[in-house]
Amino acid sequence: MSAVHAAAMTNPVIPGFHPDPTICRAGEDYYLACSSFAYFPGVPIFHSRDLVNWTQIGNALERPSQLRLPLTGSFSGGVYAPTLRHHDGRFWLITTNVDDGGTLLFTAKDPAGPWSDPIRVPGVTGIDPDLAWDDDGTCWCTYAGIRQVRLDPETGHTFGEPRRLWSGTPGALAPEGPRLYRIGGFWYLLIAEGGTERGHSVSVARGPSPRGPFEPCPANPILTHRGTDRPIQNTGHGDLVEGPDGSWWMVLLGVRPRGGTPGWHVLGRETFLAPVRWEDGWPVIGEVTPALDVPWPPHPVPAPPVRDDFDQEELHPRWLSLRNRHPEECTTAERPGWLTLHARGGSLEEPDVTFMGRRQQHLSCRTRTLVDPADGIGGLCVLQDERHHYEIEATGTEVRVTARVGSLHTTPATRVVAPGPVILRIDALANKGGGDARAEPDILELGVEDEDGAFTVLAMLDGRYLSTEVAGGFTGRVIGMYATAGTVRFDWLDYEPAD
Repeated sequence: MSAVHAAAMTNPVIPGFHPDPTICRAGEDYYLACSSFAYFPGVPIFHSRDLVNWTQIGNALERPSQLRLPLTGSFSGGVYAPTLRHHDGRFWLITTNVDDGGTLLFTAKDPAGPWSDPIRVPGVTGIDPDLAWDDDGTCWCTYAGIRQVRLDPETGHTFGEPRRLWSGTPGALAPEGPRLYRIGGFWYLLIAEGGTERGHSVSVARGPSPRGPFEPCPANPILTHRGTDRPIQNTGHGDLVEGPDGSWWMVLLGVRPRGGTPGWHVLGRETFLAPVRWEDGWPVIGEVTPALDVPWPPHPVPAPPVRDDFDQEELHPRWLSLRNRHPEECTTAERPGWLTLHARGGSLEEPDVTFMGRRQQHLSCRTRTLVDPADGIGGLCVLQDERHHYEIEATGTEVRVTARVGSLHTTPATRVVAPGPVILRIDALANKGGGDARAEPDILELGVEDEDGAFTVLAMLDGRYLSTEVAGGFTGRVIGMYATAGTVRFDWLDYEPAD
């Protein structure tokens, strides 16, 4: 394998907070979607030609009419576990908005969008809905439980009472994330179970029809890393896809814990890829490792820019806001070449805070921004949720570092600065392994940078407190810009991986 080839074959294939992946193929093109929870826009959509190199081409839910997220909801509310399918010349996406009436179905001719307004499916009352069509065109929706009901996807109407298909492995926690496929002479029912933490796993059953009866695989679970010291943990919530060459693959979620015991993962649940082979009519999942080998040349895609100068009226689809995004409060039109944020909420703890960020996708990275606080207060933050975040903010004559960890709220450092724009910087420095069993997963350095690039660190903070193991919930770190008073403008943001 050449050096270029080897460099392209890395796991996770979509790093950072991209959980619950679902995949489909149309011709030689693969499309993938993920959960987005309380972030707006929702459900990122990716494209690939080789399953390894992915480009975000949009977000399925980018209009308020598609995605309603109340201010009273938590970061781990909102949009859960979609399923993406290509059928009869259209793309179909079904998901659950737990804060807005449950199951929603969307369609598009082009997965890059635009996607339709939602078709509501009140007859599906559980999370993690799946879509599958049998030979006569009947559509079946299977969801966490594991339950199934016949569905008219054009109207959202369901027929009859849902029936339980299979309860999964006896004693296993939380059978969910079902995927139903017709492969050869069988219908296969793939599920996640064991919870989405260290006990996560994938099991499978098969039957003669989409309604079963289903016979469990004797080798269940067919995928789990529980009880191991592998660098990738929490493996589960898989989706199968067949390549044009007849090979089979699984996308799944996993995490990369760092530091000492018990290990902390800070990027959230990420999207990984694993090979699949078939033995005696059952799928066998290959190793989920940091390095991949695929039997075809890669199709490299341009690396995403590390810097956004906010010169375009439309924001790149990678940018996220919390619950909604009001154009009058988050705009590049007001001051050309700058992102202008007008404050709503007065702190990052408030649900209506004005925020725009991007997922942290590398264990070590550097993020910088040039901020003009003008008559406002705002800055750069690392956000796990409203109760777990670190930030460095400018007030016009002062820069200060603040930290919120649960009920603890502190300001460990301040510095007087000259009025006007200032460069704020946050470096995430991953623990390289070894040392004390209580070692942190990473250190976050927050400070200011001068015109010559010299970095003055004002605070060094333990990264474990911005991890899922501490904060709980389903989201990962997002790094971004915010305003908590008045008007704050940002000339650029530069995110550079340092792994």
